[in-house]
Amino acid sequence: MKKIITILLVLLCFPFNVMAVEDEIKVDLTSNATSSVMIENTTGEVLYNYNANKITSVASLTKMMSLIIAFEFIEQGGMTYDEVITVSKKAQDMGGTQLWLAEGDKITVKDLLKGIVMASANDAMYAIAERVAGTEEAFVALMNKKVKEMGLKNTNFKNCIGFDEKDHYSTAYDMALIARELITHEEIFSFSGVYEDYIRKGTANESWISNTNKLVKFYPGADGLKTGWTDEAGSCICATAMKNDLRLIVVSLGYEHNNVRNSETMDLLNYGFNQYKVNVLYKKGDVVSKEKLLKADEEEVKLIAQSDVLILQKKTEEEKKYTEEIKLDDVSYPIKKGTKLGTIYIKDGDKIINKSILVAEKDIDKMNIFKLFLTNLKNILTGN
Repeated sequence: MKKIITILLVLLCFPFNVMAVEDEIKVDLTSNATSSVMIENTTGEVLYNYNANKITSVASLTKMMSLIIAFEFIEQGGMTYDEVITVSKKAQDMGGTQLWLAEGDKITVKDLLKGIVMASANDAMYAIAERVAGTEEAFVALMNKKVKEMGLKNTNFKNCIGFDEKDHYSTAYDMALIARELITHEEIFSFSGVYEDYIRKGTANESWISNTNKLVKFYPGADGLKTGWTDEAGSCICATAMKNDLRLIVVSLGYEHNNVRNSETMDLLNYGFNQYKVNVLYKKGDVVSKEKLLKADEEEVKLIAQSDVLILQKKTEEEKKYTEEIKLDDVSYPIKKGTKLGTIYIKDGDKIINKSILVAEKDIDKMNIFKLFLTNLKNILTGN
């Protein structure tokens, strides 16, 4: 089932050399940070870069990787949001920002995640790490394994919380890629996009928490993602916002003051939304193609986009022609819903501008022997 389909598209011009353009016009919006970066989420295109690959401490932005491990564990069936966890002495003694959990306290996974994402609670993070991997050391090993899987060259973790420690480091750019991975777990937004909420609601230990990321309240379209502070890292933020299908991710590190950090982050987001837009070709879940099947109990399979397929455009660029190319994989039965069956590429000549995996819309079984016999007989009688 291998073939290539090419369709001509007429779309606005893509900003091929974003960094060169920025160097030319000398955009400087985060002068009070030690490093910062802005990327577009779907393509991963870098739209702004200020020392983005500078290796540094990243404080509680570390917890973004910790949350990836936690969400993966939940999605794999390792634990549920409603599961009740008993807090250990080590979790109680974490110090720093916390929910003030005590040894022996019982609290749901959902409330712990809420505390981690919204309040950056160290005790909650440690409790989740122990539940997932048994010990923090084992959990950190999972974090660094994920670092290698993602191909991050300038990141290494020594703890799950973000404490300053030798050989615990990352960069603004790597943190943006980690954020991009984190938001593939869409449940994160049910926590990161909320400004205030309660944990252990309806119990004697009910308490109110607010989001350390004030942009969620004050910047239109902001729905995440994480803040942090340590002596070495300074004040840090990873912010994400969406407007008109364009999702931007900003990471800024090393500020002295939170208010300056927030102000410059909003300026950078404004710059991104003012300069760029996206042309959405297919939304996540849209049917991209219908392909004929042989020896299956269905005549065709619908291929749906696993993620948005779009073109990132500078608003000032002229129209340009692109091609859409679909490469199909070999098929083996049974096909399960969500199985990868191909990839769609958006191209400018030989250059790939964007791509998305195409998956099966539903389960499809191999044709049974009796039905296969009848189909072959019909083909013989009709000359097909």
